[in-house]
Amino acid sequence: MSAVARVGEVVGRTLVAGGVDHVFGVVGSGNFHATNAMVAAGARFVAARHEGGAATMADAFARTAGAPAALSVHQGCGLTNALTGIAEAAKSRTPLVVLAPEAVSPTSNFHVDQDAVARAVGAVPVRLTDPASAAQVTAAALATARDERRTVVLNLPLDVQDLEVPDAAPPLPAPPPPARPASDADLERLARALQVARRPVFVAGRGARSAAARDALVALADACGALLATSAVAKGLFARNPWSLDVSGGFSSPLAAELIGEADLVVGWGCALNMWTMRHGRLLGPGAVVAQVDDTPEALGRHRTIDLGVVGDVAATARALARRLEGTPTPGYRGPGLRERLAAGLRWRDVPYTDLSDGERIDPRTLTLALDDLLPAERVLAVDSGNFMGYPSMFLDVPDEQGFCFTQAFQSIGLGLATGIGAALARPDRLPVVALGDGGALMGAAELDTVRRLGLPMVVVVYNDDAYGAEVHHFAGEDHATVTFPPTDIAAIGAGYGFTALTVRSPGDLAPVRDWLDGPRDRPLLIDAKVVADEPAWWLAEAFGH
Repeated sequence: MSAVARVGEVVGRTLVAGGVDHVFGVVGSGNFHATNAMVAAGARFVAARHEGGAATMADAFARTAGAPAALSVHQGCGLTNALTGIAEAAKSRTPLVVLAPEAVSPTSNFHVDQDAVARAVGAVPVRLTDPASAAQVTAAALATARDERRTVVLNLPLDVQDLEVPDAAPPLPAPPPPARPASDADLERLARALQVARRPVFVAGRGARSAAARDALVALADACGALLATSAVAKGLFARNPWSLDVSGGFSSPLAAELIGEADLVVGWGCALNMWTMRHGRLLGPGAVVAQVDDTPEALGRHRTIDLGVVGDVAATARALARRLEGTPTPGYRGPGLRERLAAGLRWRDVPYTDLSDGERIDPRTLTLALDDLLPAERVLAVDSGNFMGYPSMFLDVPDEQGFCFTQAFQSIGLGLATGIGAALARPDRLPVVALGDGGALMGAAELDTVRRLGLPMVVVVYNDDAYGAEVHHFAGEDHATVTFPPTDIAAIGAGYGFTALTVRSPGDLAPVRDWLDGPRDRPLLIDAKVVADEPAWWLAEAFGH
């Protein structure tokens, strides 16, 4: 008699055979067997305290590892609990497979229209209905996630999951398709634009977050004299390059904004060139030519009018352009003295400011600069959303694009801690640093237990102004009773979860951070920083919009 297996077990084994080695989730009755099958096949299961946290952990892991991950949830309410994290992943084109058991009967308490739920947040719904094709459908769902960079909700009806099928070796997903080459006509048009540009700037985005794309873009920029910038999600891609402008957009330093604004050609590489990256268009100087290179045709011109759109893989297109420009002199942007200007004045830490620390509250710039000096350079940084977010994003350096995980496509607060957990698991060789506002910290506080339980040597910094600071400053002069709160001792909350915790009101209060860094780091560290809240962050004052 041939061996048999449950459909749920086949699904789990197929995902692991296809390369998924981490699955995040909260296990209930409907996803018990599929999750255990993944573990038995060699995947690591990471238990979160809430499905929303699990979804964001899986998202951040996949982004940082550069490989698909899986999320496993209970039917109905487990899926809806995870929806904000799934929406963030879908908007960010994260390769993620969501194992979603499904109560088919409309009389079940757990019944919802899971296909409609998935579509509503931009995910791809797939339903497994035939036990005989369970492995093939699962392998195809994984291929969609991997090759199309999509978040796939794999619905597993409960009455199908427990059916038995002949046990067989799981199929592997088809190999990834070759990189899409740009057409000769498009290459020629963009090459001509680069040849005549006197002040070209490259802005690399999510679609350029790879070593291959970085190396190709650097070589092309060297050939045509371009300066190099990134969108926020690709921060660190050009770290330590002397011609890097760091982040383009609301986070740009004054010098970076000046140089991008004077560009006569701006090329977005795998970058949406959206309102944040271009400061609602204000970063584009009058007469600047705007080009965009993306392997997804519908991405071209989606957020703004462009003069030239090229459909093609970023790395392949950049390499092809470099070959076309070989031996052709181009004027470029790298004039005399610019390298020295960038070295001396590009970074936010080089921009003078008035320290607003008063002994009771610390200026967030002073806090973040001190932490940048204290914390090891080899770090992976995750940042939540809020008024505070520009300070850790721009005053804390990162070693490369894998050192920064920015789950902001949905602009939800409360994702930062789970983001840090996923990124930390993808890069265990680096110190995980998580920056939160007090609102986001308290929203995601349940996952402090996950940090402690996993033994992560994490530094959690809470920029605590006892308010939803973005709303306080956006609605200046109005009644803020609905967005301000009595003081909360977040250090005490962290200590209750097993963290080493301290409260910081002045730079001198950071001395225990050095002790923690020099010690065994056997407990995570939480810093409850009481920050000055008198002013809106610069990026918020300049770029707030919906």
